[in-house]
Amino acid sequence: MLTACEERLHAVVSGFAQEVSAPANETLAAGGKRLRPLLVFCCAPRGAADAGGLISAATAVELVHMATLVHDDLIDRATLRRGRPTVARALGAEAAVRVGDFLFARAFGELTRTRSPRAVQALAGAALDLSQGEMDQQRAAHDLTLTEEAYLARCRRKTAALFAVACRLGAMMGGATPEVEARLGAFGEQVGMAFQIFDDILDLTGSPAKTGKPRGTDLKEGTVTLPVILALQSEPALAPQIQALGNGGGVDVLCDRLAVHAGVVAARARALGFVAAARESVEGGLDGAEAAVLLEIADGVVDRFG
Repeated sequence: MLTACEERLHAVVSGFAQEVSAPANETLAAGGKRLRPLLVFCCAPRGAADAGGLISAATAVELVHMATLVHDDLIDRATLRRGRPTVARALGAEAAVRVGDFLFARAFGELTRTRSPRAVQALAGAALDLSQGEMDQQRAAHDLTLTEEAYLARCRRKTAALFAVACRLGAMMGGATPEVEARLGAFGEQVGMAFQIFDDILDLTGSPAKTGKPRGTDLKEGTVTLPVILALQSEPALAPQIQALGNGGGVDVLCDRLAVHAGVVAARARALGFVAAARESVEGGLDGAEAAVLLEIADGVVDRFG
């Protein structure tokens, strides 16, 4: 079904004005893990009757994800995404706004093909969470007093909400009971939380060749993440070095130091805790969805960032 979803993604964004269709297709061509569509498919029973509904739901979720990336890159002034120039970098801020808006519009247009008002309502709720999470992040920029609780609340909105709704949409399209849909949604949320924490660690420890963006991007943009929060708790003297980055300080030197800091070790432990909670969420019957595949996805988040 992933192949059918990929074909549908290109069809949905093609045939419109070149100003939006061309960069939308370029964004698709940059690839990505397609993890959220995969969750849609894996949370429905194998051989579910409404294959078309599943493909439309998976396509819609991925289009929302793409839209947020285009807008986030503009807000964060990012120049690279998956090793390619961002839409904002290549075409300018106005183009990035247009393309992101276009992708959001096409996402909800595609989801109406399922003829499920509840599905549209669920994705709309997740999109609202995404926008609120982005506002949380902007408000907390450069705030080195940010608490772990506030960080986790931001992650639930900005990242985990879309993972959760992907799982819920798969359950809906597959005819799962409300109880199973809730457990699958919880699984998605926990996996999303782990994904974001590991991604934030990778900003400090990963190479540009692996991440597709410069190391220390979050630090330079003032996005305070869990490994930094935990590092500051045990070593408050790091604060002036982090603040100095805004004055052209050495980001690579600081990344090297933080990469081996106890704060990163503690953040990884938190992420593993969310993976364990995700695994617990899918214990028991899942109305035909296969827990073994979902557990592989949860463990794959660890493997990818480990």
